[in-house]
Amino acid sequence: MGPTLCDTAWARNGQPPFDPTMMTALLLYSYCCGIYSSRRIAKACRERVDFMSIVGLDAPDFRTISDFRKRHLKALGELFKQVLHLCEKAGLVKLGHVALDGTKIKANASKHKAMSYARMEDRATELETEVAKWLSTAAAADAEEDKLHGRDKTGEEMPDWVADKQRRREDPPGAGQAELQRTSRRRKLAKNPDFILR
Repeated sequence: MGPTLCDTAWARNGQPPFDPTMMTALLLYSYCCGIYSSRRIAKACRERVDFMSIVGLDAPDFRTISDFRKRHLKALGELFKQVLHLCEKAGLVKLGHVALDGTKIKANASKHKAMSYARMEDRATELETEVAKWLSTAAAADAEEDKLHGRDKTGEEMPDWVADKQRRREDPPGAGQAELQRTSRRRKLAKNPDFILR
């Protein structure tokens, strides 16, 4: 990992920052799993064992993940390209798919699989495009969810009426109307025994 991610000057106030190496591994693994939204990554860190093992049961907030990605966008792009190049050399990657299996299969080298320098340059451009697509998809997902839920909300918050003790004592939204309809039907039944209660 380059010095731009590890040697960042952090503010001395507040909680200590998450380890940049862990945050980078979390983003790389998330993108390989097809999870680009920082809210979905944060949720996976709380719910999925594979993500819990990366963060060591200390899940970062979605805003921390999003801010880390935005702050180190260029360095992450370069690092992801390097990782994809290494995986491609090892035969673990095809464009859009990273294999996490360690299976080794005996095979013969093929002259058709060997790359020329021009083909390698084309492949490098394809990989750069794929990394740029990952990062732009992540930014778009975060922007869409920020618009939907608000910048500092996860989307998993309780409704306002649940948080307010006074409103919780009252009927939940819509429940009062349903109760009125049931009461009305019971009154009609009491007046007219032939009325069908639904």
